Amino acid sequence: MTLFLIAVSLLYALFTLILWITWVRIPFFKPLAAVPHQPYISVVIPVRNEANTIGKLLADLNQQSYPQFEVIVADDSSSDHTVSIVRSCVQSVSFNLQLLALTDEPTSSPKKRAISQSIAQAKGDLIVTTDGDCRVGPAWLATIASFYQSTGAKLISGPVTFTAEHTVSDSLQTVEFASLIGSGACTMALGMPTMCNGANLCYEKQAFSEVGGFSGIDHIASGDDEFLMHKIANRYPKAIRFLKSPEAIVSTSPHQSWKAFYNQRKRWASKWRMYQSWGPSLLAVFIFLSNAAPVLAVVAWLFNTISSSTALLVIGLKALPEFLFLRQVLLFLQKNKQVPTIPLTQLIYPVYVVFFGLVAQQTGYYWKDRKLK
Repeated sequence: MTLFLIAVSLLYALFTLILWITWVRIPFFKPLAAVPHQPYISVVIPVRNEANTIGKLLADLNQQSYPQFEVIVADDSSSDHTVSIVRSCVQSVSFNLQLLALTDEPTSSPKKRAISQSIAQAKGDLIVTTDGDCRVGPAWLATIASFYQSTGAKLISGPVTFTAEHTVSDSLQTVEFASLIGSGACTMALGMPTMCNGANLCYEKQAFSEVGGFSGIDHIASGDDEFLMHKIANRYPKAIRFLKSPEAIVSTSPHQSWKAFYNQRKRWASKWRMYQSWGPSLLAVFIFLSNAAPVLAVVAWLFNTISSSTALLVIGLKALPEFLFLRQVLLFLQKNKQVPTIPLTQLIYPVYVVFFGLVAQQTGYYWKDRKLK
């Protein structure tokens, strides 16, 4: 037991230090003063009951400095005022805004259906996806277009964080989310992309077509971002990039209810069983074991199976490299005030990972008030 815990912790410490160094070495992107050729962008926003937020997002899009874009809002049978709000904006915004009403038919993945139907009528060379509860800055699309011109990337993953934190729960979610964004960025930089977030994602429409869109993964409820990224990465292994720029940050609200948080994290955790390549699956298992190690160490110490020094070593090997990495990512995301929250997150996170790793083995969860398999 002792050797296993120390070995896993040492490997995790090395892994996290590599992430930290990789993150620091990812250069900040400074947008070009002018994009030589302005690609036309189609912003796709799948929505369901987003009346409280969709108007703010459309207002943000109306302030974009980049002129060459359209917006497709794919409404998935909203029962609130989402549709009427979007319709009222059609005449008032300066960009081409389309409302796409989706048919309320049974599907394993409503979000993939919404994106696919939107892309089918999109005019853009680039597809940019975000969510109806997000906020974006005025240089968001201009930064994406400039990065695309500079790199020729087939898929661009952008940074996502939460809006202002008001509770301890909000802060904990911000730190946890920063770890996911940072880890995904580093694995892309290392040429082994593992995760991204559909709230800030860009890819070529042609690349989407070349890999068959969501074909082969359309039966999986989640993964409209990660599984598509893996498909494009298989075809273009060197064309997956992370956009490290403050101007590209997208923000969304943290969950205010345990039920919503539970269903989202269960949905995320359940994806590891569906990975078609061994890399992401192996990483998921490794992260689970690494977070289980300090929990097991504490339990073993309480039962006098290992010494207190061994337990502290296991905890320290996880906590110290993590702090260095998370601090750098939070500073980039302009979440300086959340740095002191890292130790509290580290105290809770191992139990949280073990819990959702086990819960994810059960099928079925709710998304947007729908039971999905």
